[in-house]
Amino acid sequence: MINSNLNEDKFNTKERIKEFVMASSTLSTNDVHDNDVEDVERTVGQGYYRLAKVYYDKSDLLKAEEFFTKALGKCVYPRDAFAFFKIYGFLIRIYSEKMQKEMANKYIAEAEVLLDKLSTDLGSLNAEFFYNAGAVANYKGDFEKALENFKIAYQKAGQENEPELVAKSLYFVAKSSYHCKNFNDALNFLTQLDELLSILKKGYLRGSMYMLYGHLYHEFEEYPKSLEYYDKAINILQGKGCWNLYGYILLEKGIVLKKMGDFSKSLIYFDLTKSTLDDVTFKRLFSLVEAALNDLNDSSVDLYLDRHHRMIHEKDLGAIDFKHRFVLLEILFLLAKKPGSSFGKEDLAQEIWKDEYNPLIHDKLIYTSISRLRKLIEPKGSARKYILRGKDGYTFNPRVNARFHKDNDFNASKGIGNIEINSPV
Repeated sequence: MINSNLNEDKFNTKERIKEFVMASSTLSTNDVHDNDVEDVERTVGQGYYRLAKVYYDKSDLLKAEEFFTKALGKCVYPRDAFAFFKIYGFLIRIYSEKMQKEMANKYIAEAEVLLDKLSTDLGSLNAEFFYNAGAVANYKGDFEKALENFKIAYQKAGQENEPELVAKSLYFVAKSSYHCKNFNDALNFLTQLDELLSILKKGYLRGSMYMLYGHLYHEFEEYPKSLEYYDKAINILQGKGCWNLYGYILLEKGIVLKKMGDFSKSLIYFDLTKSTLDDVTFKRLFSLVEAALNDLNDSSVDLYLDRHHRMIHEKDLGAIDFKHRFVLLEILFLLAKKPGSSFGKEDLAQEIWKDEYNPLIHDKLIYTSISRLRKLIEPKGSARKYILRGKDGYTFNPRVNARFHKDNDFNASKGIGNIEINSPV
């Protein structure tokens, strides 16, 4: 519910004056008596907001939550309508990260109520209104509507000569395009934003932009370029003292390295991510890292199979690239999906080559393909471990431990209200 009442407390105690001075770096104790109470309350609220932002950037989400909540208590409608949205955005991010669904949804609902009220109370709808309309649509998972509103915000911000809002709106146009799977559009919008940020000095926004670049090149399977942009994000955000994103960037790098087949380095990044976290404040990120570690850090697994990225990891041989070995990969997955089951030549001809079995065509083809597959995945100097030959055909050894990869990507695991902590508010 929107707070429309002034706090009656007029700073009559030393404790309240001390808190007030801490919250506001620009107000002296004499100002407490000289200013109107409403102005004093507003200044204190602004001080709470600044303190909350400092704590948020330093990854102290508990303190950030405390001061954002205090700042929210100082907001008055309609004077501080857009301040409400900013604070809601931070609180939704914090509760999403802490996986406190009820609290996150409470503020999502309040943001939606406020948006509806503003749409009737405002004489004209400006860029900031449409920016927040895009944010609310994003909370609800309506990415098409979010994209539409952020585009309007971008256009209006240009007309209203609000360069910072132009940049933030353009970022979210790119981000909404990304959510809508329009990856090429998202890349084009980021290119425009990159040019704009060469003029505007907005470090946090640039760091978020680099993270989104990393996500996009991840989707394009241009993994070295993805890693390059994640490193750029780290450099920018470390320089700005923004540590709340550090764990997510490390996680993303680990995921990309896993898809490149560098499992040992991937494990290092997952372990490093986990070491930077406490599992109370960054509960969502901690759960993602745990899932990633559980997937990789199992010494009993003999063979990892990642069909989507055509990558296999054998316990002794390491990463094996199947990108240009489509037929061999299909044979391996056909057998491995049903360990212990036999597949004869007729089965392989139908399943792999979609033909009726013809010994003149398929006998040599099958023999050659199985031989090539064995050379790739069977450890050297030992008996055949994975693909066995029996009287009824070829069998995947049921005694080995094979695991099929499931993507534990942060990108595919949205927070509550489709919020990601790296997005600017």
